[in-house]
Amino acid sequence: MVVNIRKKRELIARMLGVGVNRVRFEPDKLDDVADSITRENMRSLLKNGAIWTVKHRGTSRARAKAKLAIRRKHGTGAGSKKGKKSARTGKKMVYVTRIRAMRYYLKVLKARNDITRGVYWAIYKKVNGGQVRSLAHLREIVKQTKNR
Repeated sequence: MVVNIRKKRELIARMLGVGVNRVRFEPDKLDDVADSITRENMRSLLKNGAIWTVKHRGTSRARAKAKLAIRRKHGTGAGSKKGKKSARTGKKMVYVTRIRAMRYYLKVLKARNDITRGVYWAIYKKVNGGQVRSLAHLREIVKQTKNR
């Protein structure tokens, strides 16, 4: 007797909330699938691995991503840039790079024993408080403290 497996496939698809074409049966266990009538039987077959679902295949974005990457690279040359450098790099990033440079410079001075620990912290706090404009300004301040 030939059993219609299509109905079984539809039932499982409804149970799992997937499309009918995503449901797959193990070829060796088709008899078990044909014999199963209730949802409970279907669940046990799912657990055993006689029935499974194939992963959903959507539209691939690989080509689109590649195209976008190329488009982002184009038109970024020197001739296409408008405005200041700060228009492309954020204020925070500019601040962070400047502060890091100044802190590193202070660290080097302290390591070489060009400044004492007390002077280091005094200037460090000035840097942190925004009293030092740039690395050049920091060098001036260090020079002034040495002359005292």
